[in-house]
Amino acid sequence: MASSSLSASWTAKENKMFEKALAVYDRDTPDRWHKIAHAMGGKTAEEVKRHYDLLVEDVRRIEAGQMPYANYRSSNRRG
Repeated sequence: MASSSLSASWTAKENKMFEKALAVYDRDTPDRWHKIAHAMGGKTAEEVKRHYDLLVEDVRRIEAGQMPYANYRSSNRRG
């Protein structure tokens, strides 16, 4: 299954919570995925680990030129 379809089940708020939890619990943290899941509330350790793995794979593909960068430019931009 494509990573974008799995990631789509995560809300923007959940993704922000996930980013913050990753910053708090680095790779050297014992029981990292359980702690991140607890910080997320409503996600399992397996879900957060899988989400992380998918994000790492997306970054790898982008860096390898296999996936285009996302265009976040807003059409409502004023300037």
